[in-house]
Amino acid sequence: MKRIVLNITFATLLLTGLVACKEKGGDATTGEAQEVAEATATATDYQVNTEISQIVWLGQKPTGKHHGTVQLASGTLAVSEGTIEAGKFTIDMNSITDLDLEGEMKENLEAHLKGTVAGKEGDFFDVTKYPVASFELTGISKKEGKSMVAGNLTIKEKTHAIEFPATILTEDTMITLSSEPFQIDRTKWDVNYGSKTIFGDLGDKFINDMIELTIKVVANKS
Repeated sequence: MKRIVLNITFATLLLTGLVACKEKGGDATTGEAQEVAEATATATDYQVNTEISQIVWLGQKPTGKHHGTVQLASGTLAVSEGTIEAGKFTIDMNSITDLDLEGEMKENLEAHLKGTVAGKEGDFFDVTKYPVASFELTGISKKEGKSMVAGNLTIKEKTHAIEFPATILTEDTMITLSSEPFQIDRTKWDVNYGSKTIFGDLGDKFINDMIELTIKVVANKS
């Protein structure tokens, strides 16, 4: 197995806007969308295995926390001589799942996050109007001794650049990209429900703006 540490000047990333945990993971740098990386003519496409690739989310509020997953709908990495040159992923927002509740409580939380409850469509992700999110790589770089992945994350038709630390492993015809836990500010993508920053009169009935994400992408050579 050949280990490749990737650094990417990341311009965004996808997904879930709930509640976020501030104690774990570093904050992802968020900024204006950047120019998307382009692959060379010699690059080979690796198709994302959507069955085992996923995003794990962790959110928090004063009264507790929740965690779950979001699945990728599709994705491609362009690889040349063991180096990822470009890539794009589509996230299936209808796949938002909570893993710490059961029964009706689980169903209610998932429906609220997806926006499938009448009158609460816009609280979080409004998946009927915005069924997918996306992430496009913008570069690879080294930062403070860590490999950084950079790209543009689009949620609810709003795009921001983000950057997070990740490790890339290659084995035969497979590549695995695994991020460290990192946080994004959901309000940057208009996921504002329960935000103390947006609504100042919530007292202790707020949901943290920051949501923690951990990404695992497994891709196979076409």
